[in-house]
Amino acid sequence: MTTTQNTSTAPAATTNPVLRVPPASPAAAAAYFAASLAFHADVSDVAAAFKGHREHGAELGFQLVDSRSTPSWDQAHVPGAVHLPTALIPEQAERLLDKNVPVVTYCWGPGCNGGTRSALALAELGFQVKEMLGGIEYWIREGFEVETWQGGRQRTEADPLTAPTDSDDCGC
Repeated sequence: MTTTQNTSTAPAATTNPVLRVPPASPAAAAAYFAASLAFHADVSDVAAAFKGHREHGAELGFQLVDSRSTPSWDQAHVPGAVHLPTALIPEQAERLLDKNVPVVTYCWGPGCNGGTRSALALAELGFQVKEMLGGIEYWIREGFEVETWQGGRQRTEADPLTAPTDSDDCGC
């Protein structure tokens, strides 16, 4: 009786859905994630920059743009943001924004690509731009202050599943 041994050096096919497509090489992963950080900011970093600006006079260094509709803006927006709906960017961006200062855009949240579309429209006009990951949804879920159409400010308790509850720093 003869037995056959598998001497192939190719990795065995996997049924693991995570590894069905193998991870990128470390060099490719480093390049991808470094590039991602050039395109994105998270709500905690934006909030920290605003806090440093407000409390210590630190340079803000960017302009925050809310690209949602007027009724959405009126409902709640980040204090200090500029309201510029995506459809109005071609005709109003150069009047409302300084091309020498980077722009950070946001829309509703992770299920919405409005922030991405507004970032694209601004980049096509020659602005340096990033998108705020999580949008207004995660701004609110992390307990940061919002402003309403009446001018009042309000804050909700941070969602303990999305924000650190015992510190201003999530440690990441």
